[in-house]
Amino acid sequence: MRFISWNVNGLRSCVGKGFLDYFKESDADVFCLQETKLQEGQIELALGEEYSQYWNYAQKKGYSGTAVFTRVKPLSVRYGIEDDEEPEGRIITLEFDRYYFITVYTPNAKRDLSRLDYRLEWEDRFRAYLKQLDELKPVIVCGDLNVAHQEIDLKNWRGNRGNSGFTDQEREKMTTLLGSGFADSFRYLYPDRADAYTWWSNMPKVRERNVGWRIDYFLVSSRLAPSIAEARIDAHVLGSDHCPICLELADE
Repeated sequence: MRFISWNVNGLRSCVGKGFLDYFKESDADVFCLQETKLQEGQIELALGEEYSQYWNYAQKKGYSGTAVFTRVKPLSVRYGIEDDEEPEGRIITLEFDRYYFITVYTPNAKRDLSRLDYRLEWEDRFRAYLKQLDELKPVIVCGDLNVAHQEIDLKNWRGNRGNSGFTDQEREKMTTLLGSGFADSFRYLYPDRADAYTWWSNMPKVRERNVGWRIDYFLVSSRLAPSIAEARIDAHVLGSDHCPICLELADE
């Protein structure tokens, strides 16, 4: 099974920059998006009859939003953690035979950290939700988690210590989540690989010089980790300030 996750930072813009070419080339079984930044009816994607499409739109126009396109028909689909609880369109959960699959766009603490307290409370609720699902069957969760977990996960870690996405509190929440029975698929395969990033600032020459952050992840229940065949970062793919990431699980 091949899974793709991509924060497109505005799907309509990304479609104009080669999104569909990459979608076809990737040949994913499940392809999911964060930051679609659109409302229902604002785009129509011709992905082929083999893909079912599921969208979670934010109430606020041009903001947040997630989507999942899947060849495998899910047993059930859920939007948000609780019914009618999540107006920002951040979570979609698909239940399959052998696992739950979740795509998520984690709230940003904001540059001035004005949303840090909300972010930390949200993290606790999200972790509890994942653990609840994990008791029923294994979990795969992916998306823009808006945190560089370790120093190796961003280029200028010294200068960014305490900044949004690299505060001690956000990093500790990721440590706690992983300690709750989940594995970071990329670090599971490549624990020491440096200069592997998924997001770059739009400042001039930053991406060309690969001054980035790894803030997009595929996490899996620890008991699924031995099935990880590949965890890839497609840093060559443009169209967003994030690049796509890929997870491949060996078929049983």
